[in-house]
Amino acid sequence: MPEGHTLRRLALDLNDAFAGRAVGVASPQGRFAVEAAELDGLLLVGADSAGKHLFVEFPGDRFVHIHLGLIGTFVIHPGPAPDPVGAVRLRLVSPTAYADLRGAIQCDLVTGERRDEVVAALGPDPLRPDADPGRAWARISRSERSIGDLLMDQKVLAGVGNVYRAEVLFRHRIDPLRPGRSLRSGQWQAMWDDLVELMAEGVRLGRIDTVRPEHTPEAMGREPRRDDHGGEVYVYRRTGQPCLVCGTSVRTAVLQSRNLFWCPRCQPRFRSRALR
Repeated sequence: MPEGHTLRRLALDLNDAFAGRAVGVASPQGRFAVEAAELDGLLLVGADSAGKHLFVEFPGDRFVHIHLGLIGTFVIHPGPAPDPVGAVRLRLVSPTAYADLRGAIQCDLVTGERRDEVVAALGPDPLRPDADPGRAWARISRSERSIGDLLMDQKVLAGVGNVYRAEVLFRHRIDPLRPGRSLRSGQWQAMWDDLVELMAEGVRLGRIDTVRPEHTPEAMGREPRRDDHGGEVYVYRRTGQPCLVCGTSVRTAVLQSRNLFWCPRCQPRFRSRALR
């Protein structure tokens, strides 16, 4: 599933291509046809993201609310729009560009009030300047759930997915199965600050890179990572491969139906002092 940096990059690109312009709006697939007809020819005010949600604003308190889910894509192309191919849920068209939405799990026309309700239900987003990490800490610090589970809960923290979850826990040497309430506030603040920087870099580069300079392929004299997800990472989808820091084999397990990746040496098992 696309993580928050992908949605933020998409919002910025939509603004570059369409904001402030009258746009054609259509639903070649037909599932958004009534709403598209209502928006067709209107000015596109702007696009914004919150976590893994995208909102495209039109005049009259109207927002297209999009969630890409696992397989959704919203791709912007330059030039005149050709005839649509495949199941295009939503198409935006300007004289210089067009964008096709396919496979999204959500594409609804909502009011600003509903948009605000969706955003309010999310945890803080490290990519938003108004985000308050204390809101996430208030939930983490009281929870017996594992920190690996909590980081993926969008009501706790918005926009973080499996890659950023695995990588930020590795970078801070935290056992992903450690209970949230066992963390210290300073550990959480350090992870938050790291996510702010890593995800902003993800927006800029269009991929997730999490390795420090001393662990890049050039610095270590190793082959670059070859993976559909791109980017240089420490543990994500590196099961059985040597840790870039200590050489121990990276491990994986299933947590809440999602694969979890960690280094058992760099992220040693947490044991509560109360049990010693």
